Amino acid sequence: MSKRDYYEVLGVAKTASEAEMKSAFRKLAMQYHPDRNPGDHEAEVKFKELNEAYQTLSDGQKRAAYDRYGHAAFANGGGAGGGGFNGDFSDFMSDIFENFFGDAGGRGRGRNTTGRERGADMRYNLEITLDEAFHGKTAELKIPTSITCEACSGSGAKPGSKPKTCPTCAGAGRVRATQGFFSIERTCPNCHGRGEVIDDPCGSCGGAGRVTRERTLSVNIPAGVEDGTRIRLAGEGEAGLRGGPAGDLYIFLSLKPHPFFQRDGADLFCRVPISLVTAAIGGEFNVPTLSGSEALVKVPEGTQTGKQFRLKGKGMPVLRSRDVGDLYIQVVVETPQKLTKRQRELLEEFDKECSKENHPESSGFFSRFREFLDGFSGST
Repeated sequence: MSKRDYYEVLGVAKTASEAEMKSAFRKLAMQYHPDRNPGDHEAEVKFKELNEAYQTLSDGQKRAAYDRYGHAAFANGGGAGGGGFNGDFSDFMSDIFENFFGDAGGRGRGRNTTGRERGADMRYNLEITLDEAFHGKTAELKIPTSITCEACSGSGAKPGSKPKTCPTCAGAGRVRATQGFFSIERTCPNCHGRGEVIDDPCGSCGGAGRVTRERTLSVNIPAGVEDGTRIRLAGEGEAGLRGGPAGDLYIFLSLKPHPFFQRDGADLFCRVPISLVTAAIGGEFNVPTLSGSEALVKVPEGTQTGKQFRLKGKGMPVLRSRDVGDLYIQVVVETPQKLTKRQRELLEEFDKECSKENHPESSGFFSRFREFLDGFSGST
């Protein structure tokens, strides 16, 4: 039976790059891997065929020879498929195997085999007020976390003793095992990839090299932070295992609702009720700002509900900038309630004196509405 074209086997064009061939091989190898198809002879044959094609085309010299002479280039045992796995290919197949089944203890390739593992990152949620976000603050946080064990200095071994090289993997952290017709590497089951074992663990930390304590940290929160701002404190996370480097601490900020101001980026918004008289004849009022001062708002006569007044530079500071947002005051005209007899008489008298010029919007609306109804009646 004649061999299929190697490019056809991988499903790529003859102009395919090395990365394209590797991607195609990885996809097909995962599909036809014997461990995913137990007892399927056809899948095993296809997997071997893929292996042979990839070994040839992933090697520059072999690929050049194959492109020129085809399968005849290796007719005399020139090297396609007959020489076992080279180092790079074994590593690649080990990656594929770990994609199928993971790795013992959840530890993948390339991890630290000195026994010193980096500590986990930590998250701390901190709620602050809008005033604190405006001015900035220094917060004192009490955080329960893992720190390096002082008794063993993080080694995990009892004081006076030291961790020993793992006899199973000779300190490599990985062991090689035969799987079918090829060999793969796995994390050492004895030391879990650390390369070291502890015969006499520290009594204070139980061999972990770290203990749980509550720490107090001082965190600087700059002015202008927004809801969801993340602050990273390098090396302030969980202590590393057996003297490894510590992880990072991430502080996520959230802002409490303010009783008066609503925030949109660097701008602030505030709704202020004003009297009917102030809206009609004009007036002024003061509003407090987050800086601690007061700002004067002048209301012109005839002001309507929803009118906004912009107070430039009275908003929030912009994080890590000299820019400052604005404060927008939106007035709401308040209708008088619980009128006295005299107040009602005055309003009725005022209403009699009013004309269309005093209420142009409502007068215009009802005029247009009547025209609409007249037109509707005429059409029927």
